[in-house]
Amino acid sequence: MIDTAMNNMTASSATQNPAAGSAVAATAATAAPAKDKVVLAYSGGLDTSVCVKWLQDELGYDVVCVLGNVGQEHDGLEKIEAKAKALGVVACEVVDMRQEFAESFITCAIAANAMYENKYPLLSALSRPLISKHLVEAAHKHGAVAVAHGCTGKGNDQVRFETSIMALDPTLKVIAPVREWDLGMRPDEIAYAKAHGVPVDVSLDKPYSIDDNLWGRAIEAGVLEDPWNEPPSDIWTMTVDPEDAPDAPTYVEIGFKQGVPASLDGVEMGMVELVERLNKICGEAGFGRIDMIENRYVGIKSRECYEVPAGLAIIQAHKALEDLCLERDVLHMKLELEQAWADQVYNGRWYSPLKLSIDAFMASAQGALTGEVKLKLYKGSCTVVGRKSAQALYDQTLATYDNDDAFDQKAAKGFIDIQALSIKNWAMKQGVASQAPAGAKASSVAGAGFDVVDGAGAGAVAYQRAVAF
Repeated sequence: MIDTAMNNMTASSATQNPAAGSAVAATAATAAPAKDKVVLAYSGGLDTSVCVKWLQDELGYDVVCVLGNVGQEHDGLEKIEAKAKALGVVACEVVDMRQEFAESFITCAIAANAMYENKYPLLSALSRPLISKHLVEAAHKHGAVAVAHGCTGKGNDQVRFETSIMALDPTLKVIAPVREWDLGMRPDEIAYAKAHGVPVDVSLDKPYSIDDNLWGRAIEAGVLEDPWNEPPSDIWTMTVDPEDAPDAPTYVEIGFKQGVPASLDGVEMGMVELVERLNKICGEAGFGRIDMIENRYVGIKSRECYEVPAGLAIIQAHKALEDLCLERDVLHMKLELEQAWADQVYNGRWYSPLKLSIDAFMASAQGALTGEVKLKLYKGSCTVVGRKSAQALYDQTLATYDNDDAFDQKAAKGFIDIQALSIKNWAMKQGVASQAPAGAKASSVAGAGFDVVDGAGAGAVAYQRAVAF
């Protein structure tokens, strides 16, 4: 009914004023159709700045940029926002994600003692699902039909962004310009930027690729691509050279509340402030550097250097508190699940059913982890030197070897007899087999792949079997 009325009003106006009718018709004929919108994860660097123009000119999208602050180094997010607007984006959202990153993502990693390949605390892998969450929210807010990122086709981040986006809204289209365009390598991108008026201050001599956030820094490329080269001193910014660290050790106490770091040296503080302060304390002691060969999810090995001073210290302290407070079987099962959790997150499966299920186990285990851990930092090392908790399962009257020992040592005999019963029974049967005629012995053990010494007892048989395997 409203459309019909509007049409009638337009027709009436045109009848009364032919010139006005002609203008309306001309405007309708020349009005450009509305463009589809795409939300781009924007950093202000070369790749994502070129992505803006490429999405606009090559694919015809209106671009909405999302610039997330996850604690990375920057010259000013306002400058980056202004750069995006100068490129003609229809909107640019600057989102401070630091608190959410610390409280909802880093805390989960601490609960899982997340160390990929048992070597380094997950870093970029933690921020990507958070950024993806905000990309999807922006897409819903602005009515976008697609989400884009600036990742290459040979790294892990493309997997993390796209898998997270698919999990959060499988109806959104995902575009990866750097993977899809034909611009080639960095010099070609720079040429494209200059040709299309993209204001990017870059140099072909930039040696490293760096990704950083509140939790730490990842450094790769340049001379690091040769695994024989010692990392140059200029790659490190969060940590001093251990040789230049103070000659006296530094002690720091981390207080945990249900597995979450809550205080430093008795002073309570939020997660963001705590991580920032501990990064500084550990970095000044020269602690927090990692140089490793890493297995990327896409199947290639990559030489990576990391600075994660607070992360390494917190996880070490968290493990020490678990040793004190977690029941043995829970702790042993948790150790098995930790690597599975790290693999899931490294591979971009933050929102997967398996990872979420492991999260439930990890969260359950954190209830007992309230206490303090004392660390000693000295010239690049970090050592746990003390731990205490009102919920500790450590009982000194059971652990002591002094006269006030409360452990019933006589109970050990029956315990050993029961737990060793099946092995004892097996050994006795092997002893019987060893007394059989030579021909029977040979036939009974030939398939096992070991030799039996004539006249040997069960111990010799077991020894020969162990050597064979």
